[in-house]
Amino acid sequence: MTIEHYTYRITWSPEDGEYAATCLEFPSLSWMAEDQVEALTGLQSLVQDVVADMEQNGERVPAPLADQRFSGRFQVRVPPELHRQLALEAAEANMSLNRLVTHKLEASG
Repeated sequence: MTIEHYTYRITWSPEDGEYAATCLEFPSLSWMAEDQVEALTGLQSLVQDVVADMEQNGERVPAPLADQRFSGRFQVRVPPELHRQLALEAAEANMSLNRLVTHKLEASG
């Protein structure tokens, strides 16, 4: 398993006065350090140890999000009133509901 493919973030923690490194695939892990690089390398070392331990114990190791394939399809449930509102808006814009929702998601990101 290549730990470099995991999704890492380094943010400043004003409460701690240090940088906090986190890993999206391992939400319970973090590493604090005064330097961004030190925070990242510390967390990567911790992730490497956790992955090795999980593999040794036969546990399922999370796959890096970067290595996963996405189909581009997902189903979402919304209240019937919102569904109706979106369908009307799509019809008024002369586009499919899917295209309208995709456009709205892209605009909000």
